[in-house]
Amino acid sequence: MFDFLQNLDNDIRDALLAQLRNLWTHTSTAIEGNTLTLGETAFVLEEGLTISGKPLKDHEEVVGHARAIDLVYDLIRRKSDFTEKDLFDLHKAVQTERIFDVYKPVGAWKVEPNSTVIISGDTQAIFEFAAPKDIPELMQTWLALFQETCKENAANKEAALTAYVYLHVSFVRIHPFWDGNGRMARLIANIPVIMAGYPPIIIPKERRKEYIESLSEYHLAAGTVIAGNKLLPDVDKLDRFKEFCAKSWSGSIKLVDNARRKQQDRNQQKNR
Repeated sequence: MFDFLQNLDNDIRDALLAQLRNLWTHTSTAIEGNTLTLGETAFVLEEGLTISGKPLKDHEEVVGHARAIDLVYDLIRRKSDFTEKDLFDLHKAVQTERIFDVYKPVGAWKVEPNSTVIISGDTQAIFEFAAPKDIPELMQTWLALFQETCKENAANKEAALTAYVYLHVSFVRIHPFWDGNGRMARLIANIPVIMAGYPPIIIPKERRKEYIESLSEYHLAAGTVIAGNKLLPDVDKLDRFKEFCAKSWSGSIKLVDNARRKQQDRNQQKNR
């Protein structure tokens, strides 16, 4: 675990972690409509200052997401079972709305149905996520899938990619929270990836349309999930999303490669 940080000097390691945090936070919040640029996101996280003219909500979202990344790293280091409480703690970090609303619980399962509009070609359809009454049972099933995936430890890059795809798609298909499900999925699906020694898969904001389309294609094929049914029927229909995620991985891998080249240059300088 964290093998991508091995053999790096402390300053290069810390700089790489900051780069990954900045990119991961920026892209995941931007996909959901956050207006801060990558540079602005990094400034907020590193300096603790706000950007003039930008909504307070956007600042809170990036700070919350960065905190959630720290929680993810702590969960990996802890090496213990991932629990419902851990999910709730992560949701409290990413969901920055602080106004109490019984119909929009933070750190608890949704209490009202939620849905989305999926457009396929010239056809529009309302796709319903799992019903609130089914969430406790479905999420116990999801947590079992998560534990199984992590115990297998995603022994190679292909296995790590598959683990990410399965956990990401199944979580979004359930949609257990009233909001923040996408950011949550992009965080927790990376836990087995990092445990296997790889940097996180980070979805580029520029490919948001392709990201949504590839997820929607599977949603339409699999239908609404119901308690007692398979979380991931017809896994062969996940090929498009898996290919998309494989290509998206290049961003974080490039950051790691750059850090390693910096370390190699430094080592060569020392040996002269």
